[in-house]
Amino acid sequence: MSYGRMHRKEDARFIRGRGNYTDDVRLPGMLYGAVLRSPHAHARIVSVDTSAAEAHPKVKAVITGETLAGLNLAWMPTLSQDTQAVLATDKVRFQGQEVAFVVAEDAYSARDALELIDVEYEPLDAVIDARKALDAAAPVIRDDLEGRTDNHIFDWEAGDRARTEEIFAGAEVTVAQDMLYPRVHPAPLETCGAVADFDKVTGKLTVWCPTQAPHAHRTLYAMVAGLPEHKIRVISPDIGGGFGGKVGIYPGYVCAIVGSIVTGRPVKWMEDRSENLMSTAFARDYHMRGEIAATRDGRIQAIRVKVLADHGAFNGTAQPTKFPAGFFHVFSGSYDIEAAHCEVTGVYTNKAPGGVAYACSFRITEAVYLVERLVDVLAAELGLDPADLRMRNLLKPEQFPYHSPTGWEYDSGDYPKALRLAMDLAGYDKLRAEQADRRARGELMGIGISFFTEAVGAGPRKHMDILGLGMADGAELRVHPTGKAVLRVSCQSQGQGHETTFAQIVGQELGIPADDVEVVHGDTDQTPFGLGTYGSRSTPVSGAATAIVARKVRDRAKIVAAAMLEASPDDLEWADGKWSVVGDPATGRSMAEIALAAHSNLELPDGVEGHLDAVTVYNPPNLTYPFGAYICVVDVDPGTGQVKVRRFVAVDDCGVRINPMIVEGQIHGGLADGVGMALMQVMAFDEDGNHLGASFMDYLLPTSMECPSWELGETVTPSPTHPIGAKGVGESATVGSPAAVVNAVVDALRPYGVRHADMPLTPANVWRVTRGEPFRTDLAIP
Repeated sequence: MSYGRMHRKEDARFIRGRGNYTDDVRLPGMLYGAVLRSPHAHARIVSVDTSAAEAHPKVKAVITGETLAGLNLAWMPTLSQDTQAVLATDKVRFQGQEVAFVVAEDAYSARDALELIDVEYEPLDAVIDARKALDAAAPVIRDDLEGRTDNHIFDWEAGDRARTEEIFAGAEVTVAQDMLYPRVHPAPLETCGAVADFDKVTGKLTVWCPTQAPHAHRTLYAMVAGLPEHKIRVISPDIGGGFGGKVGIYPGYVCAIVGSIVTGRPVKWMEDRSENLMSTAFARDYHMRGEIAATRDGRIQAIRVKVLADHGAFNGTAQPTKFPAGFFHVFSGSYDIEAAHCEVTGVYTNKAPGGVAYACSFRITEAVYLVERLVDVLAAELGLDPADLRMRNLLKPEQFPYHSPTGWEYDSGDYPKALRLAMDLAGYDKLRAEQADRRARGELMGIGISFFTEAVGAGPRKHMDILGLGMADGAELRVHPTGKAVLRVSCQSQGQGHETTFAQIVGQELGIPADDVEVVHGDTDQTPFGLGTYGSRSTPVSGAATAIVARKVRDRAKIVAAAMLEASPDDLEWADGKWSVVGDPATGRSMAEIALAAHSNLELPDGVEGHLDAVTVYNPPNLTYPFGAYICVVDVDPGTGQVKVRRFVAVDDCGVRINPMIVEGQIHGGLADGVGMALMQVMAFDEDGNHLGASFMDYLLPTSMECPSWELGETVTPSPTHPIGAKGVGESATVGSPAAVVNAVVDALRPYGVRHADMPLTPANVWRVTRGEPFRTDLAIP
């Protein structure tokens, strides 16, 4: 058996400092690029004078928007069928936008030369508050778009409006909540960058960059640059964290490519931390108003939601074409609800573009947070324990497969079991008694609770694509004569342990040690086509493709084994990693023996090819729906407002756990993300659009000091829709839901004056409410 705890194969190089990242790439004659960025959030470009920079003795080229316009490269497509400026030509639309690109002999000279470029700007009023973006007096941000007279991007809705309104009209109880899930940043350990090498002789372009979707990048580069796709090679080496922020193409990537074409030499561009925080893709930024209708005895009947989605200066969200709000319409969550309806409006603002699946599937974090806050508000209104209210309304095992009121088909689950286990692990009744006792003594102790259902494994090709590219994934497997195997997959790891997990799947299917399986990924010349890793899709899709291709190889091995045993293939059975004659296990032939025979002079039936290899493309029939229950205990110092997360219990159900150690690590990461978003992480701006979180001194991330010792539990409900029975095992958001963490922390703090769900709940803001001061709801300046 290959499933189970196994040390990660890739860690041998990482713990020795032998990882190979984009910045480690060194090529002969390589030059270095640097980006000049706008100090303004909104301003017209009057002129750009590059003469002094071009005179710098070490500068080889200075590229501007005008340069790119002459090459028809000034604008590029985004993943949401919008366009984005590579280098600004008419005006800048967010602070940090790319204006010019310098190529020099070394990185220091390139940075120095930026100071020599003289740009004259005509400042314009900025739109920072999404709630004001549609005002008649608001300046138009995307006036480059023909006929554009406002900042509206889209309107989208899901669910049954009429039935939802009917239920609300006759409901015994309704409650409403305005909430903001503010802009946050994935903040990966490794920033973005690229090394581009264009060979003028062969016409071959090779790009090294830390992308989560190498094949999608290659296709988009072909579209942007007009180069033949087979002449482009994208290599994604080791990635120091992605979290959705490394899915799209950034202007710096295109500039590095153009720099290499212009100079005839390789060009490296690497951004610094401030550039990463200011200009790369964000997550969240949803203004939400939710309402819930229920009976007086606590049966939830309907939910309706209105959302204002801040997409920044360009609509660059990475999500399926048919779903401009991602999978937000899963907001009915884990509950048996008769009707639901949502409306989502997207708007442009003078902020960096993006909207990524940061530690979640597409926009499901926002959806989970919304429904869980509403359930807590309803519990407070009805005077019910929030755990009891959830237990009354959770879907029951016999209701699966369940069709949600907004069109989702949940595959499987035992939700009450997960909640009961979380309550047992936490000692819930004792915690409530302790809380009452502490409150009587004037101490501030909070208990928060959340339940979540994710929708992961995008996606069924008939429903989901990005820019017309379907989300099926490819896998190729070859077993060598000595019984060692090489698996090539289209997804890309950023720390999820694919090289281990996928090797374990192959080992499980073929009866060979996982250590004997090499997993190749991240190189478009070496792997089959697929749309990459994001939205918690790797193991549900590429992992399933791996299982299928391994079974194809096993079936071919059966024919070879039959020839070896001089038996009919119909008389063989697979057991204990061997093909043997039914009822005679002593005749068994292992995969290593069969592989060697497949390459020998063994006579095979007519029409049967030798060798053990196979190729597959897996198009999942449905998403999978992992779930979990979380309980958080916090203490608040009434004198300082300091929040301490004392305990956190997390019960996750992700189906079959291929490698429990990797799953637990992913849970830890997701929980830490959630604590950070609840207590400290927010991308803030002043009224002029100045970015107030462009360093880790201002944009705070959780450390081990802010995180408790996580208490983990699990239930197992295999998915019937995927061949390995896995529900996204190994993915950062599939287990360890940050949204559920955020709500659990918020719910724990709510009794102390935080009676709405505006974010973030920083220690300073908690201190204000404990002192009787108003809690800030305007996050433009925290």
